Amino acid sequence: MMKTNKSFSKRLKVTKNGKIISRKPGTNHFNAKESRVSQLSGRKGKNFVIKNKPKSHLMPFS
Repeated sequence: MMKTNKSFSKRLKVTKNGKIISRKPGTNHFNAKESRVSQLSGRKGKNFVIKNKPKSHLMPFS
């Protein structure tokens, strides 16, 4: 049995219907110069497609 990559699995969220959502990259810091619209667009989740083979290795809840 393989170990789960915990640092990666903490960045993902599984919805009720089984979709995987991750947050958009680049929203941690250096956002003061961005427009308010682009700052708020980073709050929405991004649909994340992951194939079945690496899915069991990366996520404990699949």
